[in-house]
Amino acid sequence: MALALSILDQSTIVSGRGAADAVRETLELAQLADGLGYARYWLAEHHNSASHAGAAPEILIAAIAATTRRIRVGSAGIMLPHYAALKVAEQFRMLEAIAPGRIDLGVGRAPGSDGRTAYALNPAAAQAADHFPQQIQDLLGWLGEGLPVDHPYRSIRAQPEVPTTPQIWVLGSSEYGAQLAAWLGLPYCFAFFITDGQGAAEALALYRQSFRAVAGRLGAPHAAIGVHALCAETEAEARRLYRSRELWRLSRDRGIYPPLPSPEEAASYPYTEAEQAHLDRIRSRAIIGTPEQVHARLTALAAELQVEEIAVLTPMHDPAARRNSVRLLAQAFGLPGAALA
Repeated sequence: MALALSILDQSTIVSGRGAADAVRETLELAQLADGLGYARYWLAEHHNSASHAGAAPEILIAAIAATTRRIRVGSAGIMLPHYAALKVAEQFRMLEAIAPGRIDLGVGRAPGSDGRTAYALNPAAAQAADHFPQQIQDLLGWLGEGLPVDHPYRSIRAQPEVPTTPQIWVLGSSEYGAQLAAWLGLPYCFAFFITDGQGAAEALALYRQSFRAVAGRLGAPHAAIGVHALCAETEAEARRLYRSRELWRLSRDRGIYPPLPSPEEAASYPYTEAEQAHLDRIRSRAIIGTPEQVHARLTALAAELQVEEIAVLTPMHDPAARRNSVRLLAQAFGLPGAALA
């Protein structure tokens, strides 16, 4: 089976431009990805962040679904402990009404924010994550499988009731999500870009080994990874563009989430010796370069981890350079619309 290639978008806010620009750039990139032949376009959820504008992925999904033709559109993810499962089921049934058969519902357990914001979203945040497995089962019930006979809300139906249902994915960066996805018989995506790959092999192996088929769901395990990758016509240009991400990572690793700096801002930053050593370690694992280099790295990684899909995250300061990276990668993978781009 050919490796499926998708896009993960955090609607990154960059220096010199605002959140509204980030949202518009997301909408434009999704339309490009649709034409190029990418399999999915996934939207992330972050709150109280100066780095990311994607606080409401379900709204962005609706806008993209209404303005694209064939690409699957979904969340990566909805941070389920913030919300009532019924409301999420209603939102995604409505999305299915907009784009039948093209909606993914990726759910995660992490807060997608700081602790204080998590409490503002759900005053019961301290206990909410403990209910994550039950919430997924409630979602499955309200999205078409039906709730158990002894469920207290069995008589409540999630509207609108439409013929198709979204595909539910479990997202995670640890073995917890892998085990849960395996037990429920659902597809699983590991957030490789969050952990720099640490724990990926173990979590994905556990998912495959523990997977049990559930009637009406998957007959076999189906795994993906979300990775950061960037390409340009030359390796030197790719490395220049990547400098933005490097400087941003220094802030992220200190718990600070600023707008993404430009390559010029990154080049003029006075790095300490310790900071440069830290970035050297990160750079050695970065998936950046020419389209051929990035294609080789991604396919090798997919084979090593035995995954069927890769979702590529490419935050860049220059939207034209980001579109070019997405186009070049589509051409390297031979996506059906890439020859026309």
